[in-house]
Amino acid sequence: MSDYHDDLRLAHVLADAADRATMERFKALDLKVETKPDMTPVSEADKGAEELIRGQLQRARPRDAILGEEYGIEGTGPRRWVIDPIDGTKNYVRGVPVWATLISLMEAGEGGYQPVVGVVSAPALGRRWWAAKGAGAYTGRSLTAATRLRVSEVSRISDASFAYSSLSGWEEQGRLDGFLDLTRACWRTRGYGDFWPYMMVAEGSVDICAEPELSLWDMAANAIIVTEAGGSFSGLDGTPGPHSGNAAASNGRLHEELLGYLNQRY
Repeated sequence: MSDYHDDLRLAHVLADAADRATMERFKALDLKVETKPDMTPVSEADKGAEELIRGQLQRARPRDAILGEEYGIEGTGPRRWVIDPIDGTKNYVRGVPVWATLISLMEAGEGGYQPVVGVVSAPALGRRWWAAKGAGAYTGRSLTAATRLRVSEVSRISDASFAYSSLSGWEEQGRLDGFLDLTRACWRTRGYGDFWPYMMVAEGSVDICAEPELSLWDMAANAIIVTEAGGSFSGLDGTPGPHSGNAAASNGRLHEELLGYLNQRY
């Protein structure tokens, strides 16, 4: 913790500021929403939260680079903050409370940049999760009022709870048959979506989850929280970390079997 304690504290300060800004506009009748070139929505709250976080980072960590969903990459160097101002914008603009701000610090190392700090803050749910490299993963209201996270000990797919976002992406990638086979093999399936399944894997309330198409800012914070809770986080190709453009997360015991189902007919 000593190596990243100050960075983790800063990430909490950034999340506090983002929470205030996003909650102020949540369910606002005059919320402005646009469509990006990739046909996904972006609200004024997304842009405002990222601008706020960038401004604070530029003052507190002027030497660090920043990568955000709305404004891209700024700066260079071995340390890079990765931001998703609102993960779950479609929920946000419809008044569904399942959305969060994702903040991660990544450092250059073997295999490229890897997350060393992650905070996921979901103010409409009243929840926050975080982790730092080598220090474990936690949930709570603050650094001093927290509970340590542990993944589940479920060891059979037939006993597993599987969370996912939607069916369409799996079908587009030609993985739908394997996905459906997995849902039939599991004890329970639920489409919670976005950041939440990964946090539930870290908490031990869900055992496996996966998504077929993601960006780095969707995954960086989730990845370190899952792994510091004792779980596994990889691409669908099995490459550890958040760089594969898709994700599979598990309690570790079920990871190879999870990947096997999702790749078996691909």
